[in-house]
Amino acid sequence: MRIVITEFMSLDGVVQAPGGQGEDDDGGFAHGGWSHPFFDAEVVGGAFAEAMAKAEALLFGRRTWQTMAAAWPDRAGDPFADQMNAIPKYVVSASLGEDELTWNNTTRIAGDQAVARIRELRAADGGDLVVMGSPTLVRTLLGEGLVDELRLMIMPVLLGGGKSIFPADGGLRTLELASTTISPAGVHVCTYRPVTRG
Repeated sequence: MRIVITEFMSLDGVVQAPGGQGEDDDGGFAHGGWSHPFFDAEVVGGAFAEAMAKAEALLFGRRTWQTMAAAWPDRAGDPFADQMNAIPKYVVSASLGEDELTWNNTTRIAGDQAVARIRELRAADGGDLVVMGSPTLVRTLLGEGLVDELRLMIMPVLLGGGKSIFPADGGLRTLELASTTISPAGVHVCTYRPVTRG
């Protein structure tokens, strides 16, 4: 399986709480919902639809999974929502109990086993394992060299601080730009893939 990261991102690299106020206020973050003015169904929505078309499963960190699990089950009847609700989902968490996994088709991966278990998933046959949000998990995946594709929707806004997906470990990681599209609102939808060194 390929691990594909799909993120809304500000121009200064912030991915925190793009969906709404209260989604993630850690660190006093006050700009929840910042992605809304830049969203369009064709380019930005199309990037998500394309990622989901190739997805065989979704992978989340705990907070992102909880946000999604609170939102999607009530939206049945919409084709995208139906796909989100039906697709297999994995959530990395040290704290969620099995009785809390109320979102259909969810499997918990224990936090202390995450890297090993995700390596196993990646080595298995299948389509894409898509990660949305989940900045802490994505930093770990990038740090461990487990990301096959980054699909970034870079929006023309500066947020002045907040959570990032990028490791701050001093490591050099070279990527190649596989494709880019620009929306009417100035969102750059960029697909990057790691350059493998032979």
